Amino acid sequence: MTFQIRAVTIYGKQPSQVHTVPFKPGGLNIVTGDSRRGKSALLTIIDYCLASSEYPVKSGKVRDYVGTYAITLVKPGQQLFVARRAPEAKKSVSTVMCVLSQAPGSPPPPLDDLRFVTPREVAKDILSDFCGIDRNIRVPAVGRATLIAPSVRHALFFCFQAQNEVANEDVLFHSQGKEWRPNTIRGVIPYFLGATDREQALLRSRLRLARKDLSDHEAKLAAARVLAPAAGQAQALLTEAIEARLVRPDTSRETTAEGVLRLLRQPLLQRGPQAGPDSTDDPISDLRNRRTGLRSHANRARARIADLKTTLAENGDFTDQANEQRARLATLGLLKRDPTYPYGAHCPVCAGPVTPAHVTAAALAMELEHLQSDLHAIGRDTPAIERMISEEEGQLQEIRSRLARNQEEINEVTAAFRALDHEPDDARRAAIVQGRISLYLDTAAQLAIGPRVEDRTEELRIRIAELETLLSEDTQGDRLTSFLSLINQEIRSKAQELELEHSSSMLRLDVNRLTVVADTPDGAIPLKDMGSGDNHLGYHVATLLSLHEWFAENGNPVPGVLILDQPSQVYFPPDHVGEEVLESDDRILLLNIFKAIHRTLRRLDGRLQVIVMEHADLEDPAFSDHVEHRWRRRDGQALVPAAWITSEAD
Repeated sequence: MTFQIRAVTIYGKQPSQVHTVPFKPGGLNIVTGDSRRGKSALLTIIDYCLASSEYPVKSGKVRDYVGTYAITLVKPGQQLFVARRAPEAKKSVSTVMCVLSQAPGSPPPPLDDLRFVTPREVAKDILSDFCGIDRNIRVPAVGRATLIAPSVRHALFFCFQAQNEVANEDVLFHSQGKEWRPNTIRGVIPYFLGATDREQALLRSRLRLARKDLSDHEAKLAAARVLAPAAGQAQALLTEAIEARLVRPDTSRETTAEGVLRLLRQPLLQRGPQAGPDSTDDPISDLRNRRTGLRSHANRARARIADLKTTLAENGDFTDQANEQRARLATLGLLKRDPTYPYGAHCPVCAGPVTPAHVTAAALAMELEHLQSDLHAIGRDTPAIERMISEEEGQLQEIRSRLARNQEEINEVTAAFRALDHEPDDARRAAIVQGRISLYLDTAAQLAIGPRVEDRTEELRIRIAELETLLSEDTQGDRLTSFLSLINQEIRSKAQELELEHSSSMLRLDVNRLTVVADTPDGAIPLKDMGSGDNHLGYHVATLLSLHEWFAENGNPVPGVLILDQPSQVYFPPDHVGEEVLESDDRILLLNIFKAIHRTLRRLDGRLQVIVMEHADLEDPAFSDHVEHRWRRRDGQALVPAAWITSEAD
């Protein structure tokens, strides 16, 4: 069982100022009174003490005279006291809280005994555990590539109905109107309804980690490729060394990797350029001429591959047609040849001679033999053509690699010459080239002795595919549909008891649009199109009561608390500020709301607590017998005691 609220306590800004507002768990608690007596502040205080990231308490006497807020939470055999200071000057919220485990029935401790040392996030985890939420569960966020860890903050979507929400035609759940909240509500609904399987949630978490591992691994591979020396960089550095007279020109024919590295080590042992005439060769032109030759070879290779593929396709077409023709001529095998008669044949039925057909049969037989000979020849040629195509494609790939290395050399030499153009001194030019060669050799050495990044891309992709296959069999969607179907039946039953418009139609909780929808012969009608304010109020109450029945009966981790702030507002005039008498019809409609609450409370037998803040004060026992606090201006009763309000504080 999850928790309910035993009391709300406020501590004043002066010593010894403490006021506790007690509530009865497992039943209906009504706080009635005039406006501006602190009724609505009860909801915001409870919200703030349940680890809110904001300070929801509105400006007024509560903010002016209260320094610390606290709530007492209870469940069978356990009690938790949670306190939180009001934000200090120029701070938006207090980031530390006081969380105390108490013996059941213990009163709120004095302010001096409270120690505010628990960070808000830690307090949120403690409250989530007290609520029964599995903090190992992760659910996918709707509209974002992230996962949500359900907490007590998410459970409150289904527990609070503020004054501007309880009969709102546009929002059904608490704080639904805030940015990003609708997608968060959509994401956590399956978990709080019990449709999220723990094993499936773990698989989703593993899938998320596997995808992160793949992303990190690919980043490491990319970094290793960036760090690795380019294939043409060594040859380009050799060209620069020749131009700087650090290496003899006759060594430029060296093509092996080991040979190029051996030659590059030589300039590091010299103190400057070797004596001799400046080179008149243009290495850029040589490289570009070599590139032109490589492109010509590549074009010829592409042309040969295209011709071979055309020949292979033609052979394939001929083979198909020849096989079809051979199938037609194969019936000649039914004719039995007479060796004593050159062109004779016997009928396959009666074995009699078939003299008139001997010429035609012989010609067809020869045609069949020619076809078989051609097919045999093509059968021998096809593998040879395929082999030639493979060889040509291999040569083309080699030419492409050489073109890539050639382009790297051109880029390296061009960049080096551009940098060296600003160095008129041959010795400085040679020193710059030596520095570039030294950096290259150091990088190559690090790669040789450093740990190699093993390419595990395929392994990780296989693991991700396996997890995706397991998750494709997830039945969460089916369970959610089934659960919502049962909840929809309860919503419709309560709507009919409240005599709401469209209650005779099929009603459903639309978790995508986060509203109630009536399916009628004229089409779907959402909550905002369902008539007047009393319908909006009725559907809010019917939906939330049905959800809490589901939560309680299935042991789902949602606080067994439903707080409604002034549901009677739809029956009062907009400018209402004090006691007024409801019209008889409105009084009946409001009493129907409270009777529906009583039916749910009897059904759940102590597993749900309902707290209602009201302007109205009805004489009917369904209302009056459950009023816990009356805060009337004429009696001086309010959340903040009159004795706390002093001229000094004002």
